[in-house]
Amino acid sequence: MKLRKHVVGAVLAVCCALGAGAHAADLPPLSHSLNLQTPKPAPVLKFKDIDGKTLDLAQLKGKVVLINFWATWCPPCRREMPSMERLSQAFKGKPFIVLAVNVGEDADTIEAFTSQLDAVPTFPILLDTRSHGMRAWKVAGLPTTFLVDQQGRIVASAIGGREFDHPEIVKTIQGLLGK
Repeated sequence: MKLRKHVVGAVLAVCCALGAGAHAADLPPLSHSLNLQTPKPAPVLKFKDIDGKTLDLAQLKGKVVLINFWATWCPPCRREMPSMERLSQAFKGKPFIVLAVNVGEDADTIEAFTSQLDAVPTFPILLDTRSHGMRAWKVAGLPTTFLVDQQGRIVASAIGGREFDHPEIVKTIQGLLGK
């Protein structure tokens, strides 16, 4: 029994360190690339945000949309959130929007996490509480990101953490906005 408590305690300590307190130097760097692909129609994405307002991707045609599937328990998801906010702010006033689709968690859990960030996200955080969107979009792991063009087509994707305000990603989005 004592060994079991020791093992459980060690596992919890590692999980907490990875989830909340690990230093960036202790973790692999976030990537800065998106995998461009042949455009294909984006699946339906219609969820309530953390304030209870329904947001439908179909209503965003004419905008470039960065969609990120994530969860608060996912270390790379947590690490990339500030760069998503910086990206959102960099394109403020342009036909661009970031949507963070949280998978399987409630608004209270998300708000507890985002309140700990230096800059609370201003972009919509959608609630995929039953993972319907995750299945429809064929998300294999978290975080997973999709870039949707102004015609509502997926044009790029990536699995794993990203530094979203990296010049390479910014240039990709600027290229889509310029079309």
